[in-house]
Amino acid sequence: MENKDRNEVIVLAVVEGGMSVTEAATRFGVSRRWIHTLLARYHHDGLQALTPRSRAPLTSPTATPPALRTGVLQLRADLTSQGLDAGAESIHDRLSLEVDNPPSVSTIWRILKRVDGVITPQPHKRPRSSWIRFESPAPNGCWQSDMTHWHLAGNTGVEIITWLDDHSRMVLHISAHPAVTGRVVTETFLATTRTHGLPASTLTDNGMIFTTRFARRKGGPNHFEHVIASYGITQKNGHPGHPQTQGKIERFHQTLKKWLAARPEAATMDALQDQLGQFQHVYNTQRPHRSLGRRTPATAYTALPKTGPTIELLERHWRVRHDTVDKAGLITLRWAGKLRHLAIGRAHKATPVLLLVAGDDTLVIDHTTGEIIAEHTLNPDRDYQPKKPQKPLPKEEPM
Repeated sequence: MENKDRNEVIVLAVVEGGMSVTEAATRFGVSRRWIHTLLARYHHDGLQALTPRSRAPLTSPTATPPALRTGVLQLRADLTSQGLDAGAESIHDRLSLEVDNPPSVSTIWRILKRVDGVITPQPHKRPRSSWIRFESPAPNGCWQSDMTHWHLAGNTGVEIITWLDDHSRMVLHISAHPAVTGRVVTETFLATTRTHGLPASTLTDNGMIFTTRFARRKGGPNHFEHVIASYGITQKNGHPGHPQTQGKIERFHQTLKKWLAARPEAATMDALQDQLGQFQHVYNTQRPHRSLGRRTPATAYTALPKTGPTIELLERHWRVRHDTVDKAGLITLRWAGKLRHLAIGRAHKATPVLLLVAGDDTLVIDHTTGEIIAEHTLNPDRDYQPKKPQKPLPKEEPM
């Protein structure tokens, strides 16, 4: 017998059947106090009042305050309107900056789930524990790149190219162009190296702007392939039809387009570039990343020393760095735990150079002409490193 029916039988036995409270308590195995409670409810509201009531406490000292629940929902609405991630973890990150004891991620999730229409049910996915993740062990170990389509006001189509550090997810470069060509790929890559140094490798898809390995016509590598080969950079390309290999840059473009769609359409290319610059700042420095342990990409990028390419020269492995000679005729190098200043010569100011380092030996090559313009034997006890008299590379003996 259900509790509601049982309560009705008890009350009717007393009220209609003439059974005393004591007899009813003995007959039905309940306390006299409970029967008096049921009778009071019956006389006040009738039989419908005998339905069992919730035994949950009216108040809970651990319940989330209503003001905080309202704040969580408002913050989700604000993040969504800005085109930013608005999940429980992102809300928790923002609340941590505003209140001393923010609710846990699971509490925020429950708050969102209880409000109809706030969370859209998603299909079941593979658990994260089943994912096979890969990333470069250090900054500049690998750069991913790709282009994506966007539009200006009036539906004028443009293309956006991005260079993304695989280790930290930091956006090293992002720019809009009428069309991303092979020359644009090379120019944006070189501009990025001048700011962030050389990567050890690159990872792209098999588009013709990146590689000609699947070209049906005859011909060698394209300009971009020639340039990175000259720097000793390893070129990697994903398998055709498998964009998951370049998953980081693909996911980044999804985040980028969501952010752009939440803003007024840019009328000009310059206006769009301004928006891209704003997004790059937000993405790199203000938006904690789940895969980085809730750190920002900028924090992860600077947390470890950068790696770079190595090349084989004179039977030695040389570490490669890209730099530009300053107006004092110097370049800098962090070596043996300290920043060193290497003399090149004022005649070479503003010259783009390749700095090759192997042990305590260096070679400085003019990247425009390929000429060796300085050599050094690094002294760990000195900051200023004078260049030594230049020696030509040994010539190969004729066969």
